[in-house]
Amino acid sequence: MRLAVTYDVSDDANRRRVYRTLERYGAWRQYSVFELDVSKSQRVELEDELESHIEPADGDRIRLYRLCEACQKATTDLGTEPPGEQSNVI
Repeated sequence: MRLAVTYDVSDDANRRRVYRTLERYGAWRQYSVFELDVSKSQRVELEDELESHIEPADGDRIRLYRLCEACQKATTDLGTEPPGEQSNVI
C-alpha cells in the first residue's frame, strides 16, 4: 500500500529518529513529508516504531494517509523536483 506520511516533531533528536525510520521505508518528498510503499504488516511495525519516537505531550504529531491508486495518478508536483534521495518507492 502507498502511504503519505507527514510529521511535526519538536525535539531535534526525536525528529531525526522519525526521519531515519521513514527513510528506511520510503522516499523523502519535502520537509516533513515522505511517500512509502509498505505491506500491511510493515505499516503496523512502522506505526509502532514511529510512536516510540514522539512525545504527544510536547505537541508532536504524525499523520499517515493511505493513497489509493486513483489518488496516486491524480498527484501533481508544482515547483522544483522532489529531492533526489535514494528511494524504495516504485
